Amino acid sequence: MLKNKDILDEKDKRLRLISKDVTFPLSKDDLKTIDLMVEYLTNSQIEKLALKYNLRPGMGMAAIQLGIPKRFLTIVHEVDEGEFDTYVICNPKIVSTSVEKIYVEMGEGCLSVNREVEGIVPRYARVTVVGYDVNGNKIKIRAKEELAIAFQHEIDHLNGILFTDYIDPKNPYKDKDLYRPI
Repeated sequence: MLKNKDILDEKDKRLRLISKDVTFPLSKDDLKTIDLMVEYLTNSQIEKLALKYNLRPGMGMAAIQLGIPKRFLTIVHEVDEGEFDTYVICNPKIVSTSVEKIYVEMGEGCLSVNREVEGIVPRYARVTVVGYDVNGNKIKIRAKEELAIAFQHEIDHLNGILFTDYIDPKNPYKDKDLYRPI
């Protein structure tokens, strides 16, 4: 089982690496890592388990956050109380976006950023992501609102970008009126 200490902190320079495409078939180690990522994210969103195992709540995780510079990510999206949609995508690419931009009103968070961060992170309201499942089959995902934000956030990780990079330190709420809060 993954623990909080297994997740790289923002000070770790490996988070700035640009991850490399994976090849298929995936290694046993990569498949095991994906299972551990999904388990952590699911358990972290179930309050009783999050408390029991001392997990920080998270919706998404990129392999690089575990020090693995490979292009795969997992997202566990709670669609209803205790009901989750799980996404695992290898070599993801955003192929289309909405014109409209949004931001998380309560502030975006990250399992690698262990502090409160003030400010807005403009994100596309809708994205289409293409990539591959764990068996190497092509997949296409259309995401909106918080799921779209999660995909953008995790794909940024694969490119060495943290959400804090988007926040203007001198004016954290710059251009807030141009985007819709969610």
